[in-house]
Amino acid sequence: MAASATPAARAPDSEAALAAALADVPELARLLEVDPYLKPFAVDFQRRYKQFCQSLSNIGENEGGIDKFSRGYESFGVHRCADGGLYCKEWAPGAEGVFLTGDFNGWNPFSHPYKKLDFGKWELYIPPKQDRSVPVPHGSKLKVVIASKSGEILYRISPWAKYVTREGGNVNYDWIHWDPEHSYKFKHSRPKKPRSLRIYESHVGISSHEGKVASYKHFTCNVLPRIKDLGYNCIQLMAIMEHAYYASFGYQITSFFAASSRYGTPEELKELVDTAHSMGIVVLLDVVHSHASKNSEDGLNMFDGTDSCYFHSGPKGTHDLWDSRLFAYSSWEVLRFLLSNIRWWLEEYGFDGFRFDGVTSMLYHHHGIGQGFSGDYNEYFGLQVDEDALIYLMLANHLVHTLYPDSITIAEDVSGMPALCSPISQGGVGFDYRLAMAIPDKWIQLLKEFKDEDWNMGNIVFTLTNRRYLEKCIAYAESHDQALVGDKTLAFWLMDAEMYTNMSVLTPFTPVIDRGIQLHKMIRLITHGLGGEGYLNFMGNEFGHPEWLDFPRKGNNESYHYARRQFHLTDDDLLRYKFLNNFDRDMNRLEERCGWLSAPQAYVSEKHEGNKVITFERAGLVFIFNFHPSKSYTDYRVGTALPGKFKIVLDSDAAEYGGHQRLDHNTDFFSEAFEHNGRPHSLLVYIPSRVALILQNVDLPN
Repeated sequence: MAASATPAARAPDSEAALAAALADVPELARLLEVDPYLKPFAVDFQRRYKQFCQSLSNIGENEGGIDKFSRGYESFGVHRCADGGLYCKEWAPGAEGVFLTGDFNGWNPFSHPYKKLDFGKWELYIPPKQDRSVPVPHGSKLKVVIASKSGEILYRISPWAKYVTREGGNVNYDWIHWDPEHSYKFKHSRPKKPRSLRIYESHVGISSHEGKVASYKHFTCNVLPRIKDLGYNCIQLMAIMEHAYYASFGYQITSFFAASSRYGTPEELKELVDTAHSMGIVVLLDVVHSHASKNSEDGLNMFDGTDSCYFHSGPKGTHDLWDSRLFAYSSWEVLRFLLSNIRWWLEEYGFDGFRFDGVTSMLYHHHGIGQGFSGDYNEYFGLQVDEDALIYLMLANHLVHTLYPDSITIAEDVSGMPALCSPISQGGVGFDYRLAMAIPDKWIQLLKEFKDEDWNMGNIVFTLTNRRYLEKCIAYAESHDQALVGDKTLAFWLMDAEMYTNMSVLTPFTPVIDRGIQLHKMIRLITHGLGGEGYLNFMGNEFGHPEWLDFPRKGNNESYHYARRQFHLTDDDLLRYKFLNNFDRDMNRLEERCGWLSAPQAYVSEKHEGNKVITFERAGLVFIFNFHPSKSYTDYRVGTALPGKFKIVLDSDAAEYGGHQRLDHNTDFFSEAFEHNGRPHSLLVYIPSRVALILQNVDLPN
C-alpha cells in the first residue's frame, strides 16, 4: 500500500536538524526529493543510518569486518580439522557445562567436555583416532549435552547442525554429522540478475501428484523443466530450512543451517539449484528470520537451559499468534548467527537471494497484530518500530548485496513501510522488492462479495498501481496463502465443484466453467501487466489447480491427498487445464520478449465503469481488458501514444487458451492522430466480452 501523510502530521524539525540528517545520510536528499512528505522524519532516517554504520564499525573493530563475522559456520558447530581431528564450538551463555555425546563415544554424556571461553562460548577439540581417521564418522548421530544452572542435564541439537533427520515414528529429529567424502561440485555459474523477475513459488514436498513427500530429485527431474517451459526465470523455494512440523509450511524453523531432510540430502538440494542455474533460472530461498519454533528438543528454544540465549526473555520473546520465539536482534551472537545463516545459504547451496518472511512482525514491537496500517506516516516511525530488527535487516541486505551484487532480496511486508526498498545510502532498508500483498486480497474480495457487473474498474486499477515510486513490487494474483485449507484458489472461487465434472473438452462449456476460465486468464494478465515490477505465481495455480492445499495432520487423518500438485492434469489433452497452462506460458514468454515488468509504470488511459473496460500502455504495448460479462464492443476507440500499425500479440480469446476465437489475428490496426483519453493517437478495436488483448506496434523495432 502506498502510504500517505501531510507535512502537518508531525511538527517538522529545525532546518539545522534536517541539514544534519542530510549531511549524515549520503543520499537522503534523493529519498526526500522523491517523497517530500518524509521530510519531517529525516531525523529517523538519520538515526537508523547512523546505527547501521555504528553496527558495521563495531563488527569491524571486534571481529575484523562483516566478511569474517558472517562466517560463523566455519567455526561454530562441529568441523573436521586438517589433522583428522574435530573442532567443536557453541555459544551457550546460560550453561554451567557443555559436552558432546553420540555414537562415537557410546552416548557417554560427560566424556567429552567443552572448555569454557569468554562471552558464553565453549570449545572442544577431539583428536583423530590412532589410524588418523576422524573420531566422528560421516552419518553418525550427535548431541550437545547442556548442564544447566538449575542442575538439569539437557540433550540438544547444535544450532549450527547441517543435517538433521527423523527416523520412523520418532517425534524428534536426530542430529546427523554431515561430512561426506565427496560433496557436490557445482558445474554451472550463477545466472545474471533478470531484467524482469517472473517467480515460480515452489514447495518441493508437494510437487508430485502422488500422496507422499516428493524429493529434491523429483523436483529437479520433473518440475524444473516445466518451470523453464512456462517462461519463469526465478524459483522461490519454500520450506527448505528444516522444520519439525511439516504442516507449518516451513515457517516454524527448528534447524536454521539444515536443508530439510524429508526431501533428500544436502547434495541433492545443491544439484537442484545447480540444474536450475543451467536453465538460466535464479533460485531464491524463503528465509525465516522473523521467529523460530518453540521446540527445545530439536530446536533453538531453551538451548542453554534459559528462555533467553537466542531470544528475548519473557513475554517479549514470544509471538502470541504464531506461538513461536522471537530473536533478540541486538545480541552480538544472534547477529553472528543470523548473518552467518544468510551467507551459508548463498555460499554452500548457491542460492541467488531471499524472500524474507514475516518482515512486518520484525519491523514493529506490536508485530502487526491488530494493526490496520492506514497509511499515516506516523505509523512507520517512533517507539512502535523495532529498530534493532530494522538494523539487522539493513545489515543482512548489505551483506547479501556486497557478497553477490546480482543477488535479490524480497520483503514480505503488509504495512507499507516507506523506504523499505530504497537503498541503504538513502536511509532505506535495502530490499530489492516488496510483495504487493493487497492485490490478491482484492481479487478474492471481488469474487466473494461482488457480482461481475458490479466490479469497480477504478478500484481495480487503484489497487494494482498503488505502490511507492521507485520501490519495486512483486505483483501476484494469488500465492500459497490463498491455496491453503480454509481459503480457495482463484480457480476454485471461480469454478468450485464444477471443476470435478465439467473440465473435459468433450463436454460443452457451462456458464460457470466458461466464466472461470476467461476471468482466470484476465486476472493474471492484468496483475502481470499493471501490478508491479515483478510477478509471482504459486506452483500449480497457473493452470487452475483444483481443490486446496492441506498438509497431513491429525485433523485430516494424516492424509496427503491435498498435499500434492497434479501437474499431469495439464498433460491431458482432453482436459481444459491445458488452456490455462498455455496462456500462462505465452504471457511469460511475451513479457520476456517485451519487458513490461522492467519498464516504467503503465499509463492507464481508460477505466470505464459502465463498459467495464480498462486500457493501459506499458513497454510500447497496448493492454485492453473488457471485464463485461456479456457486452462486446465494435470499433471501440483506444488511446495510444504511438502512431502506426498494430497487431494482436496475445489474445485470451484464442482457441489454444480455451477462448471463443472471436478475433481475427490477421487484422491490422492503424492508429490515427485522433486524441483520446489524454493520448495523442487512437485506434479502433473490436473487443469481445470477457477478453484481454495485447497489441504491439509493428512499425517499431523490437
